[in-house]
Amino acid sequence: MQNFFNGRTDDLVQIQSTMQAIEHACSEIQMHANPAIAEATLLSLRQSPQLYQTCKFILENSQVAIARFQAAAAIRDAAIREWGILSADDKRSLVSFCLCFVIQHASSPDAYVQVKVSAVGAQLMKRGWPDFMESEKEAFLSEVKMAVLGNHGVAAQFFGINFLESMVSEFSPVTSTDMGLPREFHEQCRASLELHYLKKFYSWAQEAAFGVTRKVVECDSTVVEVKVCAAALRLMLQIMTWDFQLNKNAVERVKSINVFSSGVRNDAMLLKKSEFILVQPGPSWRDVLISSGHIGWLLGLYGALRQKFSCEAYWLDSPIAVSARNLIIQLCSLAGTIFPSDNGQMQERHLVQMLSGIIPWIHPPDIISAAIEHGKSESELLDGCRALLYIASLTSPMVFDKLLKSLRSVACSLGTLSLLSSLTCEVVKARMADNTEEETWNWIARDILLDTWTAILQPPDNGKDAELPPDGIRASASVFNLIVESELKVAAASAFDDGDGSEPPQASISGIELLSPSSLEQPPVFLVFSSLSLSLFLIIIIFLTSVLGFFLPPIILLLYCLISAMDERLSSYALLARAAIDVTIPLLTQLFSERFTLLHHGRGTSDPTCTLEELYSLLLITGHILADEGEGETPLVPEALQAHFVDIVEAKQHPVVVLSCSILKFAEQSLDTEIRAAFFSPRLMEAVIWFLARWSDTYLMPLEGGRQSNCNPGHDSDCQLESQVSKKALLSFFGEHNQGKLVLDIIVKISMTTLVSYPGEKQLQELTCCQLLPAVVRRKNVCAHLVTLDSWRNLANAFANGRSLFTLTATHQRSLAETLIRSAAGMRNSEASNQYVRDLMGQMTAYLVDISSDCNLKNVAQQPDAILSVSCLLERLRGAARASQPRTQKAIFEMGISVMNPVLTLLEIYKHESAVVYFLLKFVVDWVDGQVIFLEAKDTTIVVTFCMQLLQLYSSHNIGKISLSLSSSLLSEARTEKYKDLRALLQLLTNLCSKDLVDFSSDSNEAERTDIAQVIYLGLHIVTPLISLEMLKYPKLCRDYFALVSHILEVYPEKFAQLNNEAFAHIVGTLDFGIHHQDTEIVNMCLRALNALASYHYKETGAGKEGLGSHVAGMMALGGKLQEGILSRFLRVLLELLLFEECSTELVSSAADALLPLILCEQALYQRLGHELIERQVNPQLKSRLANALQCLTGTNELSSSLDRINRQKFRKNLYVFLVEVRGFLRTK
Repeated sequence: MQNFFNGRTDDLVQIQSTMQAIEHACSEIQMHANPAIAEATLLSLRQSPQLYQTCKFILENSQVAIARFQAAAAIRDAAIREWGILSADDKRSLVSFCLCFVIQHASSPDAYVQVKVSAVGAQLMKRGWPDFMESEKEAFLSEVKMAVLGNHGVAAQFFGINFLESMVSEFSPVTSTDMGLPREFHEQCRASLELHYLKKFYSWAQEAAFGVTRKVVECDSTVVEVKVCAAALRLMLQIMTWDFQLNKNAVERVKSINVFSSGVRNDAMLLKKSEFILVQPGPSWRDVLISSGHIGWLLGLYGALRQKFSCEAYWLDSPIAVSARNLIIQLCSLAGTIFPSDNGQMQERHLVQMLSGIIPWIHPPDIISAAIEHGKSESELLDGCRALLYIASLTSPMVFDKLLKSLRSVACSLGTLSLLSSLTCEVVKARMADNTEEETWNWIARDILLDTWTAILQPPDNGKDAELPPDGIRASASVFNLIVESELKVAAASAFDDGDGSEPPQASISGIELLSPSSLEQPPVFLVFSSLSLSLFLIIIIFLTSVLGFFLPPIILLLYCLISAMDERLSSYALLARAAIDVTIPLLTQLFSERFTLLHHGRGTSDPTCTLEELYSLLLITGHILADEGEGETPLVPEALQAHFVDIVEAKQHPVVVLSCSILKFAEQSLDTEIRAAFFSPRLMEAVIWFLARWSDTYLMPLEGGRQSNCNPGHDSDCQLESQVSKKALLSFFGEHNQGKLVLDIIVKISMTTLVSYPGEKQLQELTCCQLLPAVVRRKNVCAHLVTLDSWRNLANAFANGRSLFTLTATHQRSLAETLIRSAAGMRNSEASNQYVRDLMGQMTAYLVDISSDCNLKNVAQQPDAILSVSCLLERLRGAARASQPRTQKAIFEMGISVMNPVLTLLEIYKHESAVVYFLLKFVVDWVDGQVIFLEAKDTTIVVTFCMQLLQLYSSHNIGKISLSLSSSLLSEARTEKYKDLRALLQLLTNLCSKDLVDFSSDSNEAERTDIAQVIYLGLHIVTPLISLEMLKYPKLCRDYFALVSHILEVYPEKFAQLNNEAFAHIVGTLDFGIHHQDTEIVNMCLRALNALASYHYKETGAGKEGLGSHVAGMMALGGKLQEGILSRFLRVLLELLLFEECSTELVSSAADALLPLILCEQALYQRLGHELIERQVNPQLKSRLANALQCLTGTNELSSSLDRINRQKFRKNLYVFLVEVRGFLRTK
């Protein structure tokens, strides 16, 4: 390389000509003239024979800033590319040049050029970090330190700090730029900087900021020192967001690197819409951050500047103010071993100090809120709310509350919880007064403060004491009261809206339970979207649909985001209410009573719409308070409701019972035709049904026992006895031997009313069929009473024999059928249960048999009413099949047998009607799923024969084939329809597989049993040609497909070897696709499949048998080229995955189990691949490390050639050690 500093050049004219060409190219790019030629000119600079001299000349002499920027970029690219062949002097010269250039040209008006050169210098510093001696590093950084401390002037001081910012960013694996180097290199650089220099950088930034403090405080905001101070604060903030890894033992270097990590931090704590990262730098940072008075200086600096510029509206959003506040907030999250083991005293003092600086941002709340409404920036208040959230997340409620009382500077006898309460109330008031529909400051503040309350009130899972002080209970009550007032005001105000501007809480209640990611056939990305702004949300949707061809209904996603936010907010309301349950339950009872009275007194004389909307909102809030979401389990009465009201011994006087009874009595009035017409609109009935579903799941005939009260063992036995008496009173009132059966009867009658009296109200009917009625049949003890009710028998009779319920959608009829069949669990014996099923489903199966044998069916089948009728019947049958249980299995089997031929007939007739085809397939899938494990040999043969006929018929009519001539929208729709069908067929085959795993039949004659393996492979042979790699991009289909393939290859590998070449190649191709899938579950299934195949082949060939036969030797491709055999192919693929690609630690065990038999089967190939890998290493040290690691992989731990469990365990350990050793330098970034 030419010397940078000798001032000579072999051809000065040529260099000047190159500079002029680069300047001209940059000008053309700016003018959008001849971009291709201009870009080619810029690229030619990177291949210049005198690149470094030319770029240096351009940087020092060009008057075109963009040309200088390009020259800096060219130096970076060339140096990174040629670093291995540069001499030690050349490497030092490159870094020195960048440092000197930045310092010497610090006053240049084109600051972005200096920033670029600074970044290049930081990247080259990192690239040479292992090469430079410690003295050389110190020499470089001493120059930077002198600049940072102002020895070269204020302008150079700013760029010195900027250089350190670039270094910190570059040394962090998350933000580092690609250099084509092993991951181990980046981790070593990170560890070295954290151990030796990061604290120094922070101290330098402290000194730099402290040195300009006086000038910053005394002068106006335009002086250069303000820019320097802001940069120093920004650097300190950047360091405080560092992912500290050495905090447990800061004197010990990293000896093992997480080579599997993607670099993403895992210490972030998520609280709904808020996120913060714990700062845990370790004890070595205590002197810099805690003991040095740094925090006092920082708070004092911000306080002084805040007071000085109090009349300047812009200052709160200035860079120095924002950087200072963000640093203060980040320091609120200091945790871990930086604090000594002194029972939290030092951390508590630290938080008190932080709170002292934050108080002026948020107190007094009313004055600050008024100032914001008059134009003051809201950023400081929002940052103060975030700081409170950080503090609350690190402390118990008791400690959090006494922080404010520890402040002598604040003339306030109240605790921090009272301050939080007054702040929340003021924000809620501002929200109530705000008539705009935009996401304003009070909206954001409310969400942050609700997150803070959640952090305080959430039941602890980490041993944190969650008991609230008395002031905290009163504070919670005050906040909840105002929130309810706010929600009622919003509800009343929205009563006459057109529905295009209401807040999320006024969204349809049905969405809370029904609109979930699992309800759609697309991947569950909803949680990613739930906290996005509307504009960003729409941008992402446009990208997904237009760029990736990924269909997600935007309106459904938008509704889900709104409903998700609403549900989170209601959950926070519930926590607040439960914290002050003695106040909030009576309050809700009073509010309901007042509105019930208003309705009846004003009946016929006043418009009840506002009151009804208020009741809607109250039902929503009360449902969340009284009951938790089940999430797949039977929910228990919330502990807060059980533990309070200990002085109540009579059940009917229990406040929760009083509140519940008032709502139940109101709901019962919907059975009166006149009252229903006057008050119970479909919208209000949605809230009623939703509440009843959530409430009945918890309170209706609860099982005896349940969760014990969390009574402190230190309390006297009288307290525990009173608590148990109160709990028993609460649980017994709606129990089996009290009012439970009466309430159950009311609920069934209300359900029948919603299904019959509200035609066309799909959301209401969906809540009834999919939420309320399933809730009442969930427990057997409830079913035992349910089947004795006349109201239930009336519902069953209407379903079986009437026409009124045929107005429901097919999906709702399926759910209703399933619910009615499940209630048979309450019958006295199996005979009664089966007869109940026959009576319920008999007429439907007979009707289906009749219409399928009607000779005129083909003429009328395509009529809309005929399609609807058939669809509804099939969905009813499917619902019954889904409810199959041992005591009703016989009747449901008879039901399925009776409609086998009609199903095949209907599939033939409706082969072009995709919806009906899908209903047919899903019925068969669910019926087989519920029956197959109980079937005797004869019945098994019948069912399997029927399934094969179904598969062959589906395939023979080319059902599922897609025409490529369709438009993009129709093509997408066709693929979706095909995806659903294929998924159903895969589920059918999977269900048949279960016969070999679980068999409750009484057959003992093996000769009569159906060969399930042969059947499954035949079915797979029919289905797999329809499954393309494009179809496997549907996550659910992909998961079902690989679950089936993995199972059959593990259980029946010998059948797989018998497949023809085409079918074999198709499955192998899908395995190759699956092993590179981003879903670890799918990759794991593919690894299990490979393990099964390789193990089978190894064991078979070891016994002198053929194993996989010709499939191992390979086959000729269409072009006449010999393809690798399956084992050779996947040995390469698996090694590539483990060594060079993203690979989760969760997969190492499965990968080891697959790799061991592959190596044993293909030892020669493994040796050759290992040798090639070693020879590719240029660095002799790395080559030696890799050779030793490969030797240890198969040569340590007394590893043998066996595939027994012990040997596999040994190989798993060897593989993990091997990957830790080599992935760090084989994978590059």
